Amino acid sequence: MVTSNGYVLDESPRRLGELRPVPDAEREDRGALWERLRRDGYLWLRGALDPGAVREFRRFYFAHVDPELPRGEQRAALFGRVVPGPEYAAFCTQPAVRDWYAWFLGGETFLHRRRILRHTRPGEAGVGTATQAHYDLVYLREGTDRVLSSWIPLGDCPVELGGLVYLEGSHVRVLAEEAAGTLKRPAASLTADLPALAREYDARWLLADYAAGDMVVHSAHMVHASLDNTAAGYRLSTDIRYQRADEPIDWRWQEHWHDLDGL
Repeated sequence: MVTSNGYVLDESPRRLGELRPVPDAEREDRGALWERLRRDGYLWLRGALDPGAVREFRRFYFAHVDPELPRGEQRAALFGRVVPGPEYAAFCTQPAVRDWYAWFLGGETFLHRRRILRHTRPGEAGVGTATQAHYDLVYLREGTDRVLSSWIPLGDCPVELGGLVYLEGSHVRVLAEEAAGTLKRPAASLTADLPALAREYDARWLLADYAAGDMVVHSAHMVHASLDNTAAGYRLSTDIRYQRADEPIDWRWQEHWHDLDGL
């Protein structure tokens, strides 16, 4: 049984499918990757990062943000030490990420300073525990809509650990409705009810077993969410955003992430 915020996903073939990784033959073909991104709304790049570097950063994170400590102490360590620290900055700008974006975007790149780290405890479920369905542009309206997000699982992340799921083809509908001006939503999630959203879009949620070293790049228009963590371990991930430096930049995203920053 696959759940998100306590809602049970419909596992019929019309409503649930598998994320497709980029084939090896396309990994160094920028034109093919852009075609795939425009068509699918995402690029699942298996093994894009060194798994050893990913696991080392995971160890660093949990050495400072102990999930067994009181929440106040966790938050102090997360927002006072880890988020603004040089280790996190180095991880997000490592050549495997920074150089890939420079190549893919074809010019000088810009990394938004507001970078997010999330961990969920084993067995967490119910509304408010998993990331609700949304697309990133609703939070990034002051800059270009060509900003790209990287979601990076910090460690192996099988389905039961609660990784990201993507609503198949949703970027096409969102792009059309954005262009028509019919999506005048506030900066908020669409819904926690993933089964209902799949029915509304007549689409499938796409899920995957991710491994340390994987990176998923997705469009700012692609609807995505996370699953509940029903496993025995902690799920840890980060999401960061790159764009071309010569395109408009959302000034609100140029401070370190904090859960009280209002974004």
